Amino acid sequence: MNRAATDVPVTVSPFAPFRHRMFALLWTATLISNIGTWMHDVSAAWLMTSLSPSPFVVSLVQASTTAAMALFALPAGAMADLFDRRRLLISLTAIKCVLAMTLGMLAFTGRVDAWILLAITFLLGTASAFMAPVWQSVVPSLVPRAELKPAVALNSAGLNVARAIGPTLGGLIILASGAGAAFLLNGLSELVILAAILWWSPAVVPAKRLPENFLPAIAAGVRYAMHAPALKIVLWRAVAFFVFASAFWALLPLIVRTGLKADASLYGVMVGAVGLGAVGGALLLPRIDRYAGAHRLVMLGTLGMAAVLLTLGLVPMRAAALVSCLAAGVCWIFVLSSLNVAAQNALPDWVRGRGLSIYGMVFFGAMTAGSLVWGAVATWAGLGAALVAAGVGSILALVAVHRQVLSQVPVDLSPAGHWPEPMVHASVEGDAGPVMVFVEYRIDESRAAEFAAVMSRMAGERRRDGAYQWALTRDTADPALFIEFFLVESWAEHERQHARVTKADADVQGEARAFHVGEQPPVVRHFITVSN
Repeated sequence: MNRAATDVPVTVSPFAPFRHRMFALLWTATLISNIGTWMHDVSAAWLMTSLSPSPFVVSLVQASTTAAMALFALPAGAMADLFDRRRLLISLTAIKCVLAMTLGMLAFTGRVDAWILLAITFLLGTASAFMAPVWQSVVPSLVPRAELKPAVALNSAGLNVARAIGPTLGGLIILASGAGAAFLLNGLSELVILAAILWWSPAVVPAKRLPENFLPAIAAGVRYAMHAPALKIVLWRAVAFFVFASAFWALLPLIVRTGLKADASLYGVMVGAVGLGAVGGALLLPRIDRYAGAHRLVMLGTLGMAAVLLTLGLVPMRAAALVSCLAAGVCWIFVLSSLNVAAQNALPDWVRGRGLSIYGMVFFGAMTAGSLVWGAVATWAGLGAALVAAGVGSILALVAVHRQVLSQVPVDLSPAGHWPEPMVHASVEGDAGPVMVFVEYRIDESRAAEFAAVMSRMAGERRRDGAYQWALTRDTADPALFIEFFLVESWAEHERQHARVTKADADVQGEARAFHVGEQPPVVRHFITVSN
């Protein structure tokens, strides 16, 4: 049995990752950059309320960012796994700096309209979409595995510290100098993170013996997600939460401007209150997680967010709105941190960037769809009705997915390296294929049903690692003889499959082989297609 599945979790200090210099440096630089990003987001949303009073058009500001994150998540994940991550971060940060500066200059000269604002916001979101899986993939290389959960929580806390500071600064800067100044300061904040990345010298990773091509790499990531139960649970829970929670962010500018009849300074304070609540939630998270676990944390955060939406929709008072924003921050960090850690723990290193990008695609896709839906509902039925509908919907969605339980303890997804190299008569070209692999088992007939149950788990493992077809067959003349076969696209892909097998996969394979009663181990045969 896999030891990781039975060990009692060890409590790690929430600040332990700061002992590692590069984590602390990149965290600090990211904090400054995120303060600039939140200044941009607040300024863009507030500026849009002046350019167009329509709730639907205002909701497009958030939708333009989240749509970019959803549309480009898959290629971004493939790039994070295939290319040099430091160079990617340098290039993308420079692009964001130029875009932010351009928007600032256009705003100062009075040349920004609704469509220019949406276009540049979309481009900034696109750059962020390509950066997100790179940053997430870098985190496990900065801290030991035991400190991954607090590292993810600290990253979320840093984002929310920025959310506490950036919006308040943004609101004050809008009142003092206009939105253009906030956009320019966002551009300057990107220079800070660019300097930190240039200083960072990551360990040199040996080039992969069998590098993947771009499009097949995307297909491999999708295939892994389709056959990874733990990751699919994370994706379902993300949809159930973010489709409805998106109403909060999409409609908050209108809650302040039309519901509370206030100005940009209160909007900045309210978004800052969300960040402050999230910081408090991040500090409480390790203690609560120890007793409640990720699954209950997500349930608690979802119910709390539903209460926030209902309060904002039914009680149009400033005090109630501020308290709701604090609570929203706590709920948001509970859910987001729990889902992020669950996604990280469901992914081996070889597909981490692609898997996280699929999670990001679902997350931001749900946010985009929700923003458009709740903006349309608010236009048609009113702001209060949209918030109440979102609150009730989040409770119903929680009920619908309550059986999708997040795993509490991660399994060991490090490479097993236990498969022997396949025997070949002569060298085989990497693009030769498809390849058919046969594994012959001899099973006690009284245990055939047990064996078939274990092999159903084996099917998912084979498909996750590269097989596009799998089956278990039984000899009609010899009922004790079972043959497992699977198809892989090419010989190179099958060799990658050898490298992708994790220690958790090896445990399942060990369970299957324990049923084999022959004196010799199961026979493995490889066949390459000669002609189609």
